[in-house]
Amino acid sequence: MSDWTSGYVADIGYTHGFYRELTPKVLDFVALSKGLHSPDSAGPLAYCELGCGQGYSANLLAAANPQVQFHATDFNPAHIVGAQALARAAGTENVHFYDDAFADFLDRPELPQFDVISLHGIYSWIGAEHRATIVEFIRRKLKPGGLVYISYNCLPGWSPGAPVRHLMYLHGKAQGGPTIGRLDPALGFIDKLIGADAKYFAANPALKARHEALTKQNKNYLAHEYLNDAWTLFYHSDVAAELGEAKLGYLGSANLLDHIDAVNFTSDQKAILVQVTDPVLRETVRDYIVNQQFRRDVFSKGAIPLPDSVRREAWLDQRFALMVARPDVSMKIRGGIGEADLHADVYGPILDALAGGPVTVRQLVDGNPAVAALGWNRLAEALVILVGSGQVQPCLPARTDAKRHKSTKAFNSAVLRHARDSADLQQLASPVTGGGVPLSRFQQLFLLALESGRKGTDDAAQFAWEVIQQQGQAILKDGKPLNTPEENLAELQRQAAAFFEKLVPVLRQLQVI
Repeated sequence: MSDWTSGYVADIGYTHGFYRELTPKVLDFVALSKGLHSPDSAGPLAYCELGCGQGYSANLLAAANPQVQFHATDFNPAHIVGAQALARAAGTENVHFYDDAFADFLDRPELPQFDVISLHGIYSWIGAEHRATIVEFIRRKLKPGGLVYISYNCLPGWSPGAPVRHLMYLHGKAQGGPTIGRLDPALGFIDKLIGADAKYFAANPALKARHEALTKQNKNYLAHEYLNDAWTLFYHSDVAAELGEAKLGYLGSANLLDHIDAVNFTSDQKAILVQVTDPVLRETVRDYIVNQQFRRDVFSKGAIPLPDSVRREAWLDQRFALMVARPDVSMKIRGGIGEADLHADVYGPILDALAGGPVTVRQLVDGNPAVAALGWNRLAEALVILVGSGQVQPCLPARTDAKRHKSTKAFNSAVLRHARDSADLQQLASPVTGGGVPLSRFQQLFLLALESGRKGTDDAAQFAWEVIQQQGQAILKDGKPLNTPEENLAELQRQAAAFFEKLVPVLRQLQVI
């Protein structure tokens, strides 16, 4: 590899992922759930993403938040070429991409002061000098009161798996050649060690299942995770100390279920945590209790508590939307102590109200006596849990939906056209939530059929089959390709029927279509 990579995997592209935690409204809601002030995601903001990869999150969020100016950098020029091409195809004018290394980006005089700086999947995978540059960038460029979202691999959860990653990395270096060609031999080498009863794996029996699951993941992701030169595990206290140099303090987790002690800790564990008053120590102890291996942290530059009256009004004005069909809502969530049930008497009235379309908390309380009877604390906790489960999303104000719909419509059309050739892009933009809505390639082709004037389940399935057949592809079902045109078409018809019955009404409420 050439020197500009600094040992980072650059000869294969990263995945085209969308990361919900980067959504301005979600970050806003994290702060609200903790009773703290944050930049108003509905107003004009300046947002920066460091290490944007393929730029899909930045592109989607820019389309869904035309009130925000997005600046995103990634040192890999191939990533930026693709990101800029999608922005042009969608006509998105409020996103600006750069192929700068962090040190070069730091010295750009034209950059504004930012309300939000995000970096997902970056901090553990770069060297100490680049982390120092990021901290300096935040120190110089984040406004007082601004937010930082940062994710990283952490201890103690990674402790058993770290030696396996190290061995795969060393095997890949010894193998040489293009990065993607090193991956399967490295995975195979671990298989041999497990099969030969290497004592490390015998002493850590859970690693066998973990390795089996690993082999089924996206290979581009695995190459970036396991074969990168720089790879650092952090305790939360380490990251808090480094970001403290930029005047940041920990605000909360972007994984909202982390906020709910009842689903994460036993009574004995809660009794221990109550006695820990130091906030950094308490957060680190939490990681030991749940054996955390990946953190999604939100830090703030000078967070202040919201006055009770302001907090209450912000909650009442907050709008929420259901992201799945009401019959498909799971009444179970998984926390640190395992699976927990959502009680129908609490969650049923809320979900039934949301099934009619996005509503504010004020509308929930005023229009539904069963919801009002829950009381303030139970209602707020229930909404945090539903958002944390991914089945409900906080929304931007309804009064500006129409303005956002214009830009999301253009972006979604560009993504749907892309679905003719690729399954890379798996999210569409919602002007209601200001974020993404997951849709598979087949579901996108069904929507493209609607745009093309085809009506009904059979026409949509036939359209999708024509696209797939022209490319010599077949549908996988239960891990095996379907052999005949009749089998492929029947499977598409089954999927299209479920899509039109369950998802299309949700997509209409979210104004995706």
